Amino acid sequence: MALFLGERNLAPADFWALTLPEIQAVIGPRASVATRRGELTRLMEEFPDGRP
Repeated sequence: MALFLGERNLAPADFWALTLPEIQAVIGPRASVATRRGELTRLMEEFPDGRP
């Protein structure tokens, strides 16, 4: 997130509108660990967004 909001100067709304493939295209190989399904599921459980 810091890469997009800080270094790339992207607005927060634009960051949250990005798709996973778009994010992976920008951050490249660093995305592989953080974006695995299991890790994504764990993060979603740990940091729920409040939707029912």
